[in-house]
Amino acid sequence: MVTIPRAEYERLLEAAEDLADVKAFDRAIADGGEGMPHAVLARVIAGESPVMVLREWRGLSAAELARRAGLHRVQIHDIESGKRNGSVATMKRIAQALDVPLDDVV
Repeated sequence: MVTIPRAEYERLLEAAEDLADVKAFDRAIADGGEGMPHAVLARVIAGESPVMVLREWRGLSAAELARRAGLHRVQIHDIESGKRNGSVATMKRIAQALDVPLDDVV
């Protein structure tokens, strides 16, 4: 058994946590992902429509998103307002048009 001063033990714990953070950051950068700004995530977490928030983040109008996704503008409006849920196929098209993973729009 080896004994070390408590201060040294706590310093080693902090260093291990820092190393874990650095490794997580390196993995995130290595995957080539774009990363979403905190403000965008905060709006979604606050309950705003992910489709609307992501559309605005991308600088698209509802009409332009509809065109890119091959949908009608009313479909986009209904999904953003919560009036309707999009089918899996519809949400996939929206995700592709926004260049985000499907999980980000549902």
